[in-house]
Amino acid sequence: MLIKGAHVITPGKDLGIASVRIVEGRIAEVCGGLAAKSGEETIDAGGLTLLPGFVDIHSHGRGGCDFCDATDEALDIIGRGKLADGVTGFLATGLTRPEEDLAAMCRAVERYKERGEGATCLGIHLEGPFFNGEMAGAQNPAYLKKPDAALVKRLNAISPIRKVSLAPELDGAEGCIRELAEIGIVTSGGHSAADYDAFERARKAGMTHLTHFCNAMMPIHHLRPTMVTGGLLADDVFVEIITDGVHLSDPMIRLIAKAKGPNRVMIITDAMCAAGEPDGMYSLGGLRVKVEKGRATLADVPYDPKAVVSNVAGSVALFPECFRRFVAVTGWPLCEAIKAAGYNQLRSLGIADRGEIAAGQIADIVLVDDSLTPRMTIVGGRVLMRS
Repeated sequence: MLIKGAHVITPGKDLGIASVRIVEGRIAEVCGGLAAKSGEETIDAGGLTLLPGFVDIHSHGRGGCDFCDATDEALDIIGRGKLADGVTGFLATGLTRPEEDLAAMCRAVERYKERGEGATCLGIHLEGPFFNGEMAGAQNPAYLKKPDAALVKRLNAISPIRKVSLAPELDGAEGCIRELAEIGIVTSGGHSAADYDAFERARKAGMTHLTHFCNAMMPIHHLRPTMVTGGLLADDVFVEIITDGVHLSDPMIRLIAKAKGPNRVMIITDAMCAAGEPDGMYSLGGLRVKVEKGRATLADVPYDPKAVVSNVAGSVALFPECFRRFVAVTGWPLCEAIKAAGYNQLRSLGIADRGEIAAGQIADIVLVDDSLTPRMTIVGGRVLMRS
C-alpha cells in the first residue's frame, strides 16, 4: 500500500508532504515522490494530515457498552467505535469489581484479540480495586481492597495486565508496586489521598504513572505538598490527563504541559459507556450515572462544590475531542502534541514498535482533516475506517 500526498507528522518531526509505503503491516518507506509499484494499492491523501494512530490507555467503554460487560458483542462495539475516533490501540480498562468479574473481562479481552476486529487491544488496565475509600469517586466502594499483587498475577495469567492503578498510601502498596514492576507491570497512583512523602516512596518503589492527574487526588497546597505536587516535580513520572473541558481547567492543562513537557503527558478519555451516546441514565460499575450536556455524574451523589472528590463519573468524550482541546489549549505544534496522543503512552508501557511514522514501525495510522477529525484509520496496515 502507498499513501501519497499527505502532510506527514511523526513525534518530534514535521516531515511535510510525503508518501508512506506499507508492506506486510509495517511502514517500509517514508519520503517524498515515491512512485506506486505495479499492482500496489494507492491512497491519495492530498489535503489530509497523516499521524501515528491515537492510543487510549484509560477508557472504560463506548457506544453503550463497558469492558466489564465482558461479552463479545460489547468488546466488538467498543473496538469498532474506537476506529471512528482514530484510536488504533487501547488498554481495556476495568473498574472496582469482584475478582470473578475482572476475570470474566480478561477472558473476553482474549477472545477479542483472537477475532482481530477493531482497534488493537494492547492489554488491560486495572483501575481498581486498590483505592482509598475516601477518594473512590465513581469507583464502587463495596469492592475496594488493599493492594494485592497475587490477585493481579491471577488475572495476568488469563490476559496480560499492562497497568494497575492504586492508592500508594495504602498498606502493602509499596511492596505491591515492587512486585509488579519485577514482572513488567506498570503501576499508577490514583484515587488517593497520598501526600508528597507517600508519593515519593511509591515512586522510588517503581511507580511510574499517575492516573487522571489531579482528579481524585488531594489538590496542591503551598504548605502541605501532595501527590499532585510530586507529579509536577518528578521528571520520570508520566501523567494521564482528561482534556474534555470537565475534568481540568484550561489553565491547569497549560500548567501541567509546561511543568511536564511533551515527553511525560498522556491524553486519556476515561470514557464510560455513554461516550458517543445521547444524554440519559447509564451504569458504571454498578453505580447509576446521569449524563447531561456532555457531563457524567453519579445520580445518587449530590454535587458539593467544597468536596475534594466531585460526583463526576468519568467522561463521555471521544479521543479526537480531547486531542483537539489539548492542541488548542497548549498551543503546541502537532509534532509535539502528538507525543501526548500515543507515543508517550506506548513508550511508558515498553512498547517500541508502534507510535512513529518511520520504517520498521507497525503501520498504525490515522489521517485527519484540518479540524483534526479522523477520516481514515489504518491498523497494522489494514484500512479499517474511512469517512
